[in-house]
Amino acid sequence: MKAIIFAGGVGTRLWPLSRKKSPKQFEKIINGQSTLQLAVDRLLPKFKPEDIFISTGAQYVDSAAKQLDFIPKANIIGEPVRKDVGPAVAFIMGYLAKKYGPDEPVFISWSDHLVKQIDKFQHILTVAEKAVKEKGSKIVFVGQKPRFASVNLGYIQFGKAIAKINNTNLYAFVGFKYKPNKQTAEHYLKDNKYSWNLGYFVTTPKFILAAFEQFIPSIYGLNQKIIAAIDKHNFKQIFKHNYNLMPLINFDNAILEQIDKNDAVVIVEDIGWSDVGAWEALKEALQEGKSDNITSGLVLLEDSHDNLVYNYKERQLIVGIDLEDMLIVNANDVLLVTKKSSVSKIKNLVESFQGTEHEKLT
Repeated sequence: MKAIIFAGGVGTRLWPLSRKKSPKQFEKIINGQSTLQLAVDRLLPKFKPEDIFISTGAQYVDSAAKQLDFIPKANIIGEPVRKDVGPAVAFIMGYLAKKYGPDEPVFISWSDHLVKQIDKFQHILTVAEKAVKEKGSKIVFVGQKPRFASVNLGYIQFGKAIAKINNTNLYAFVGFKYKPNKQTAEHYLKDNKYSWNLGYFVTTPKFILAAFEQFIPSIYGLNQKIIAAIDKHNFKQIFKHNYNLMPLINFDNAILEQIDKNDAVVIVEDIGWSDVGAWEALKEALQEGKSDNITSGLVLLEDSHDNLVYNYKERQLIVGIDLEDMLIVNANDVLLVTKKSSVSKIKNLVESFQGTEHEKLT
């Protein structure tokens, strides 16, 4: 089985740490490691380094290679033009199909997550691989048992258990549910037939490429031209030209929502998963209790609760007294101070910098 980690996002929800020149997945925010490094580490030793692939922007290939120097440089794929995830998935699946065959199982994951239950996570991947290889499953979705009624995550609705592999149930796939309101999220939590949608799945290039051919033939046709040119001397030019012609299409909307539900099964477990692509999510992932303070760098807090304070200046101490529900991030050129409950406004603020004197800070 091969593994693909997508690491091409910019990550404005983690500004001012995450910038265009150095996005969140490359910044060392958890125990001195980046979330990209953590995403690769949890695949080892089940996957050999040569079986792990990174999909990112062409401008970030060197950053990824520097952090992952044990991964073959050829396995770090740089998209020549930034597109949505649809074209990126089409290309990497075509690439793997040509290199390893269309029936090779492939695990898809993302670079800005945290998984605490590594052994259970790797067990699930083994089960999913067997489901694809031996049980005829076309695609296996991996869901996290909800820990709370999140309104910021999508959900997978699943049905009855239809098979069992290595004491792990495979459930019927019913469908995707988008970010719910609070009342609906509470219902999902109590119903026990909904999992958080992590965007993790195991499938084959054959299945995904056939779906592109059926549902988005424009991307499929352009992608076939690129794949046919992989070993040619002018591959980079052909890649860039045809990739640039691809439409901006979200992979979930374009492909996953269209597939036959009978082709999919779901594994649902508690793997200690968190999306740490935003500051409030990072705090939730690292805290033991809601009142905990999460700090990094030179920070001293007195009589303070439920704060996240990250200080990236080595010679400056941040002191906080009687703070609650605060987010403080002290970068080299920006000091961000906000209520933790207001972090959803960060993205819009950063986007408003375009065309202004502050654009250089994005």
